[in-house]
Amino acid sequence: MKPERLVSSQAEQLLGWWQTDGRRDPAQKPWMFKSDGTWPLPEDSLSPYGIWIAEVMLQQTQLSVVLPYWQRWIMAFPTVEALAAASLEQVRLQWQGLGYYSRARRLHEAARVLVQQPWPRDLDGWIALPGIGRTTAGGILSSAFNVPEPILDGNVKRVLARLHAHGRPPSRDQHLFWRWSEELLDLRRPRDFNQALMDLGATVCAPRRPGCDQCPWRDSCAAYASGDPSGWPVVEERKPLPFQVIGIGVVINEAGDVLIDQRLEEGLLGGMWEFPGGKQEPGEPIEACIARELMEELGIEVSVGEGLITVDHAYSHKKLQFVVHLCRWCSGDPKPLASQQVRWVRPEQLKDYPFPAANARIIEALLGKLNQTNQLERPGMGS
Repeated sequence: MKPERLVSSQAEQLLGWWQTDGRRDPAQKPWMFKSDGTWPLPEDSLSPYGIWIAEVMLQQTQLSVVLPYWQRWIMAFPTVEALAAASLEQVRLQWQGLGYYSRARRLHEAARVLVQQPWPRDLDGWIALPGIGRTTAGGILSSAFNVPEPILDGNVKRVLARLHAHGRPPSRDQHLFWRWSEELLDLRRPRDFNQALMDLGATVCAPRRPGCDQCPWRDSCAAYASGDPSGWPVVEERKPLPFQVIGIGVVINEAGDVLIDQRLEEGLLGGMWEFPGGKQEPGEPIEACIARELMEELGIEVSVGEGLITVDHAYSHKKLQFVVHLCRWCSGDPKPLASQQVRWVRPEQLKDYPFPAANARIIEALLGKLNQTNQLERPGMGS
């Protein structure tokens, strides 16, 4: 019986802290509140739609970043029916900037399933949907319906690793971390407990310089007892990220249209639009790289002109440097030899297409350049 008393004591400590110091503001988590602006009681249910969208957006992304995206998303697609009826292009455009773009496609796919059935009320029902794993399903079920399902996101893993001073990376012992999360869960108030646990990790048990003085579990935390809680979680040895230079061509024709292509569906940036280009070969001048890539990918000849911008961008698995040049289209009908489709668009229409985050600065530089050129070409300018 002792472990049960300890768990109950820890749950009470955490919930007591959360009542006064947790993120219980509807301006921070609007999806967690009832329509009258109050926090739900254990017997209350919430709309699972907004919670589902928030849970997917919050994967590996901070709450402060997610909030404006969630608000814009709900304005564009206020119901699961609206999301299911939207085009995939519209969905990607709303997701643009959040990264992990395959999640937008899976939300769209799941919405088309959900409009044909009731909202799932168990773990298996949610996990059967595209893009839903156990922790996302547990977060939705506990938040929307107060179902006693544990969660195990990055914040929770960090809290548990420190609580137990676990000597291995959490990824190596997922089953153990799931057991710890389940053992701690308050079965009477799983919604509140899971929110409190995530809030503790996000606001107190931070990755660097944890605020142990404010932690309700300080006295039972093995990492705190060690004198250096920042030493946990134990992390895998990280290898240096590979680096690659990418030559990008912003191709403009005589009419002033800009050439863009849509990536194939698979991969990290599947389905997103981009300016064409590719990897620079060893010893290859960047201008030659751009000309070669545009011939290989689109079957066109271009005249590579002045540099437009250089953008450094890091992904979780590699670092890229995009070296972007303006190009004049010379010959060849663009063909999607390595993409879904290609399209000539007016520069002002670029905002209507979902681009990866790294392309935002390219678009900004292009529009600034074109605006500057137009200013100089006006009568009385530049003379």
